[in-house]
Amino acid sequence: MIIELGAFALILALVLSVAQTGLSAVAGARRAPMLAGAGRGAALAAFGATAVTFACLVWAFVSSDFSVANVAANSHTAKPMLFKVAGAWGSHEGSMLLWCLVLTGYGAAMALFGASLPPRLRAYAVAVQGALGVMFLAYTVFASNPMVRLTEVPIEGRSLNPLLQDWALAVHPPFLYAGYVGFSVVYSLAMAALMDGRVDAAWARWVRPWTLAAWSLLTIGITLGAFWAYYELGWGGWWFWDPVENASFMPWLIGAALLHSAIVMEKRGALPGWTVFLALAAFTFSMLGAFLVRSGVLTSVHAFAVDPTRGVLLLIMMGLAAGAGFLLFALRAPSLNSGGLFAPVSRESAIVLNNIVLSTATATVLLGTLYPLIREAFDGEAVSVGPPFFNLTFTPIMLLALAILPAGPLLAWKRGDASAVMRRLWLALAAAALLGLLTYALITPRKALASAGVALGFWLIGGALAELAERLKLLRAPLAEVWRRAVGLPRGAWGTTLAHAGMGVFVLGASFETAWRVEQAQALNLNQSFKLGRYEVTLTNVGSVEGPNYLAERGLVRITDPDGRVVCQAKPERRYYPTGGQTTSEVAICPKGLDDLYVVLGERRGSESGKPAWLVRAYVNPWVRLIFLGPLLMALGGAISVSDRRLRLGVGRKASEAQA
Repeated sequence: MIIELGAFALILALVLSVAQTGLSAVAGARRAPMLAGAGRGAALAAFGATAVTFACLVWAFVSSDFSVANVAANSHTAKPMLFKVAGAWGSHEGSMLLWCLVLTGYGAAMALFGASLPPRLRAYAVAVQGALGVMFLAYTVFASNPMVRLTEVPIEGRSLNPLLQDWALAVHPPFLYAGYVGFSVVYSLAMAALMDGRVDAAWARWVRPWTLAAWSLLTIGITLGAFWAYYELGWGGWWFWDPVENASFMPWLIGAALLHSAIVMEKRGALPGWTVFLALAAFTFSMLGAFLVRSGVLTSVHAFAVDPTRGVLLLIMMGLAAGAGFLLFALRAPSLNSGGLFAPVSRESAIVLNNIVLSTATATVLLGTLYPLIREAFDGEAVSVGPPFFNLTFTPIMLLALAILPAGPLLAWKRGDASAVMRRLWLALAAAALLGLLTYALITPRKALASAGVALGFWLIGGALAELAERLKLLRAPLAEVWRRAVGLPRGAWGTTLAHAGMGVFVLGASFETAWRVEQAQALNLNQSFKLGRYEVTLTNVGSVEGPNYLAERGLVRITDPDGRVVCQAKPERRYYPTGGQTTSEVAICPKGLDDLYVVLGERRGSESGKPAWLVRAYVNPWVRLIFLGPLLMALGGAISVSDRRLRLGVGRKASEAQA
């Protein structure tokens, strides 16, 4: 009965989304407040109905109701409770329902918290959000329904992919989708502004908090995915330029460009057309990610490999949404006011350059992701585009963006003074150069490019601190005045500083880990050892253990320093899941400050002595913790900025001024 309730609620959510779209669209066209209120009520009800369906699906997984096809294919009675719940979004059908839940949730949030928007713009935005809900809910109901019953009920389920049975991947999709789908609000506001003929500074201020929220949540989602890949896949790395990784990275880059462009539009009324274009592009790239992950056109451990028919439907949906958006943009673009003028050296120019570089970087990632698919479609030849391509193309482009980042916030609007900016940044520049040179001189083996990356990381951190010091007049005012300024500094300023510094922290970690990582692999008998940099790795024991739904070989690996002291007792495992017949490696990680000692136990093999041996792979990953700390600081900076009163309450003042 509960499953039937969920199926009914899903169809009801689709009907309510249709009502939301129709009522709100008519309300916007006729300026009818009662119809607009009814449209907002339908948006809230659509979210409630989708939430009921999602709760019913989670209940089916928790109770191991194998009469539901989705549960039978992705769960098992022996699976731990956390992964039973996570199984609700661990499949194609469940993940699409989660997408719909987040999409209708944002529509409900717009209905509840959009009072500061002009009534017509709000009605159109709720209508567009409802139209997106209609598309995705219709796809879920008719092509990807997670509530379908089986005629023959199995005794046991097939369980979830063992690689996905991990806490990080259990919480990764909700954050990722909250970011992905968050750009739908930006898309809806852009469409509404084009329909209403109202693209101005106040509109940019309405867009910014939604963009900040989506970008921050997407940052957390991507970071959780990278962390999962780092310690679950067992290859020692955190990013492999996998097509699915790229699918989430592209909207993140465009979202970062949109954040900066919206600031220019809000402060100076410039770049309206470009800002709207980025708003449409951000959600278009999110939908492209949904297509790539679920169409079966690529192979990835992250992907939901399904039949191509459903992939074609997703492609059609993306074409409809993106086509409608960019067609309306093309029709309205000539009427968009270009806004205020600015000098080549100004904060506006720095942000424009930032946008150009970020857009170019996104185009590079898009080319590298889609080229194998395009090539195979034309001549049938399977090719791959891997890290070497992205390292040679994407990295230099981003180095330019990061190099100019600290200067932008210190430039004045309209006309800036480059020499004055460099006087404020000379200390940060000198410190970064010195630390880069010391890294090159003191660390063996020496790597010039990596040392330059270290210098760039310190340059970003120093630049963020220099900008904060300038705001507080840290070196020019009495301590009491500095404290008064610090207390009165808007949260948005603190958030910007934290986000820019977080990028520097990430660059430091990525430079160190990539350049100076030490790795070694060798088949070891019990009590045999090998050298790993300055450490010695010894396999002391291998035993059998039994988990809740797996059998495993667990190794005991002792790592000692040059003085013979034990610095780590690692316990890596090689697990076998009988239900799915799959074998995985469970990595053992020993944190040593900012570094990680990373150990993987491989398969058993014979040796020349006739004794059993196991392949042991070990890594020293220096400063790897900064790779994950940096993005979390960036996301925290975004969250602090969203909480700024100027973004939450200032919108109403801007709206009133614009209406007056």
